[in-house]
Amino acid sequence: MDSYINVPVAPRGQDVRRTESIKLYGPDAFDGMRRAGALTARCLDGVSELVRDGTALAQINAFVLDFAADHDAVPATLGYKGYQYACCTSVNHVVCHGFPNEKKLHDGDIVNIDVTLIHDGWYGDSSRMYVVGKPKRAAERLIQIAHETMMQGIRIIRPGARLGDIGHAIQTYAHSKRCSVVRDFCGHGIGQVFHDSPNILNFGRAGTGPELREGMIFTVEPMINLGRADVKMLADDWTAVTRDKSLSAQFEHSVGVTADGVEIFTLSPAGLHAPGIELRTISA
Repeated sequence: MDSYINVPVAPRGQDVRRTESIKLYGPDAFDGMRRAGALTARCLDGVSELVRDGTALAQINAFVLDFAADHDAVPATLGYKGYQYACCTSVNHVVCHGFPNEKKLHDGDIVNIDVTLIHDGWYGDSSRMYVVGKPKRAAERLIQIAHETMMQGIRIIRPGARLGDIGHAIQTYAHSKRCSVVRDFCGHGIGQVFHDSPNILNFGRAGTGPELREGMIFTVEPMINLGRADVKMLADDWTAVTRDKSLSAQFEHSVGVTADGVEIFTLSPAGLHAPGIELRTISA
């Protein structure tokens, strides 16, 4: 039997822990997530100005640090389990958790930038794909597929659906476009905790898993590869790459289950959902 708990908003500064029970939040929590999500989305909008040939990934990290400081926020990844950066920058065949170091971007690169800002105790977690210059057709197609794959999962969300329905929708769409879904990482509960229950798998069987209920808040963040799904970890114990060196793309939104559907907290206010390309659902 799945376990759910109704949780009040914790005062700012109070330590909130992960629980095995699925947290159900009220209107005040949704207000907090709207503010945190909007701030993260604005940060990702601002990053788009830096994504160009010759930019060092460290410049993106510096931008996120400055943006957070200017808006009374804290990057959640900074110091998290020893991670030393304010964001993750995953270029080309890097699946996730790439370091924003002195490596430079080059024309034709694609890069996922993942930012989580803590604002008033709430975690706004989102990532987007960016293009440096003009992308190759295969890269452009992968980004379009990855975004639509995420949206296929989000459109399933409503009270009474099951977590397995989300994973099934993600997996089915990606496979229909001859792409693979990374199984090593998943979405997660979020709110006043960075990573909370439940895990949001990017694969699964329809009609299985915990029931979605109004008040749940979590991320949807599938990672889609042009080649095989297999990944490997680099020696830094953070950076995950595709084993076959194929391109990988990911999008992420923080969402909440409403009385009749879903609310996305991290939409771009400027419509910059994937700077550098036009997003559209593709038929083949």
